[in-house]
Amino acid sequence: MGKKGTEIAQKGGINVKELIKKLNKAYADEWLAYIQYWTGAQVIEGFMRPDVQKELMEHAGEELGHAQKLSDRIIQLGGSPLLDPKDFFKETNCGYLTPKNFDVKALLKQNIDGERCAIAVYNDILNYVKLGKDPITFHIIRGILGDEIEHEQDLEDLQKDVNSK
Repeated sequence: MGKKGTEIAQKGGINVKELIKKLNKAYADEWLAYIQYWTGAQVIEGFMRPDVQKELMEHAGEELGHAQKLSDRIIQLGGSPLLDPKDFFKETNCGYLTPKNFDVKALLKQNIDGERCAIAVYNDILNYVKLGKDPITFHIIRGILGDEIEHEQDLEDLQKDVNSK
């Protein structure tokens, strides 16, 4: 635990236990998003499959990177990231959307919905930590939020391409 780093958040008025809880819920979301993207990339079928598959795998890797950043921050704040994958399903904000329809259009829609949920979650955390109250978490979350917004745009662009054919 980073004693001084935790102290900065506390002096800024942050309830560190509540923040750790929020970060762990986002951590669960990131692991489930990783699995959802990776699985979707394996089973995807239809028009533009290679392009969409490549994008899903890229996003999967970025979601795993987000999980790492969240884990690091949770530990810095004196907490522990969720240790049992079963807890991912209990703590998730956005859930896990099991791919049932392997069509490109269905998987794109499913993942766009997931990104929109993630954007809302990170916007909530960002508002919770506000710059000046916990600048470290603020910058981490702001970066992840930017990635999630970019993911949504990437998938929407692919969706437009698929729908125009």
